[in-house]
Parts: sequence; structure tokens; C-alpha cells
Amino acid sequence: MLIGIDASRANRSLRTGTEWYSFYIISHLAAIDRENEYVLYLDKEPVADLAAAVSLYSNVRFKILKWPWRYFWTIGRLSLEMIKNRPDVLFVPAHSLPLIHPRRTVNTVHDIAFIRENRVYQKRDISTKSGRLSIIDLLVRIFTRGKYQSNSLDHLSWSTAYSVRNASRIIAVSEFTKNEILDVYGEHVASKTQVVYNGYPEDLYYERRDPRERNTVLEKYGIEEPFFLYVGRLEKKKNTAALVESFSLYKEAYPESEVRLVLIGNAGYGYDEVKYIIEEYNLSRWVLIPGWVNEDDLPVIFSAALAFVFPTLHEGFGIPALQAMAAGTPALLSDLPVLHEVAGEAALYFDPRDRASLASALAYIASNENLRATLTEQGLDRCRLFSWEKSARETLSVLTS
Repeated sequence: MLIGIDASRANRSLRTGTEWYSFYIISHLAAIDRENEYVLYLDKEPVADLAAAVSLYSNVRFKILKWPWRYFWTIGRLSLEMIKNRPDVLFVPAHSLPLIHPRRTVNTVHDIAFIRENRVYQKRDISTKSGRLSIIDLLVRIFTRGKYQSNSLDHLSWSTAYSVRNASRIIAVSEFTKNEILDVYGEHVASKTQVVYNGYPEDLYYERRDPRERNTVLEKYGIEEPFFLYVGRLEKKKNTAALVESFSLYKEAYPESEVRLVLIGNAGYGYDEVKYIIEEYNLSRWVLIPGWVNEDDLPVIFSAALAFVFPTLHEGFGIPALQAMAAGTPALLSDLPVLHEVAGEAALYFDPRDRASLASALAYIASNENLRATLTEQGLDRCRLFSWEKSARETLSVLTS
């Protein structure tokens, strides 16, 4: 069987959640499957680590599909490829389906937060050139019969609905996400929707207790212990500004505390509010934003943290919680059903919409060494339920069924 995979999102030098998902699923599929042939569709030359991940496997090859425009590679160029050279199965792990696709097509839906929490999403136009934008907007309006416009939020809404409707199989990354898909798009898609949990790279995320390694990495990013750690995009959806405000309440209640707050991640919609709160509450000394951190360094920073704090408003799975537990870091998580599904009893939960609740949770975990030790032990046990190899095997079962 020839399995085609949209690998364009895996082919990024700086990856975030769904892009890492795509990278690890592809690399593990290549490692475990010798029976099927794979063609990985790219919009540019493969980056070094993606090329290395599949280089040993003769049944995996890249195919670069050139496209002259910045947008619509999937809708346009990948659709053309499906006309000329259609695989037996097409798998789209981190994006929407092309307009033209094989009858047997599998798509992963990571979340539908853009529907549940659309107020925290920015409606970005898909082009910055006014002339081109007006033409694209006109085409989008015509194609969708006036229902959608050419902005990022409308594209998410249209593309996800299109994918759910047209995919022959849907992979949901949690039971929570599956239930949301059925609630929004209808119970009739239940028979083609299967849950396959995410994993984490076990060779990278484990307890890092070597003091020399820790000192080297922390010094590299200017991080001083002790510190609370947040990892994720700095944006409204992740509730980052509320975390900073709650941290200010914690510092006000415990002025003698030397605990800092480290925010790791790229700036997103709402980052200006994060910066404003830091300045307004005079937290520049206490809140560190190191910017992009190398993936190899992240587990060391996780292991060094007093606790990992995740105040997100909506998740499809919550990979950072899994990374924290694997690194032996106590997890302090939003009280969301999906995070209970992932972390179980191995975390301390708080109300993400109540700043006082989060501030109290910060104080409680900072002052309770026995609780931190218990959560660390429980987290290490819990994370063993997940792995990218397990995810890949279950995904392969969906692709070949």
C-alpha cells in the first residue's frame, strides 16, 4: 500500500505542538512499518532532522511540491498532486484536507478551541497586500457562498468542517476532543472517529538531575532557581496574562519569596497584555521570557522547575503537561476535563478563570515539599501510559484498516 502524508508541518525548523506531533508520528511510522510505502509531501526541501529521521528506511521518500504562492499550498498544490499521482491512503496529521483527495483519507483533529473559545482568537487576514487580499477575499466569499471571509479564524472554521465531513477516518487526540467533534459536527461522524493519544519523546524527556547540565542550561538562558515554569505560546488562549497577574498576587502575599516565573514560548495574540501586566506590577525582575528554547534544553529546564504551571483555557490534549510529568516536575494544571484525562490524579488543579485560585495554588505547591515529591512520583508513573511509538502503531492501524 502507498501511504501519502502531508509532511509540510513537520518540515519546520521551529516547531510548536501540532508540528511536533506531525514530526514524531511520521518518524515513528517510518521506524515501525516495513510493509507499506510512504511518500512525504513537502512544500520545500526537508529540514535536517526530518531528513535524518527517515533516512534509514528505503520505503520512505520525499516529494517536494513547488507552489509559487505563500498560501493555499494544501488546497491548490496538494490537490493537483492528488489528481496526477494519488496514493492509496492520504494522511493529513496537522492541517486540513486538500480539496481533491483519495477516497481513503485520514485527518487528525487536534482541537476545536476556535469554536469553543473564539474570543481568544485573532482574525488575521491571510494576506498583507490589499490588492491581493481583496481578490482572495472575493474568491473565498464566492467559493463559500458568502459564509466565510479570508481570515485565519474563518479558515479554521471552514477547513475543519470540510475535513470532518470529507475524511473517511478522523483521529481525535483525546476522548474530550472526540466528544467535542461529535457535539459540534454531529453524532453521525462517531463511527469514523477514533481516539489516538499523543505521546512524548522518551529519549529526551526524563528526569535531568545532573547539576552540571542543569547549571549550564539555566545559565545559557539566564534562569535563576527557584522558578515556576510555563511552556506554550504566550497568548490569550493559553491564558498567559492571567498567570502573570496571579503570580503578582502570589508575590504580594509572599513578598519574601524568591520564586520567579519563567515563560517559554513564542508571542501570540495577547502578548502585549502579558508585557503590560509585567510592567504595571513591576515584575520585570521576577518574570523571565527567554524566547525560543532549543528542544534539547527544555527537559533540563522542566526538571529544574519548582513546578510546571499550565493555565490554558482550552486544550485538545495538553502535551506540555505530559512533558512535565516525564521530566519529574510537579504539574499545576487548569481544571479542564481533558487535562484530567491526561494527568489523572498526578497533578494539582485550579480554576483558570479565577486568579485568586491560581495564586493560592502557586503558594500551596511552593510551600509543600511533600506534595511536590508525591506529584513527581505519580507523574512519572502516569506518563508511562503514553508514547509516540504507541501513537504511531495505533495510527498505522487506522491507516491500514
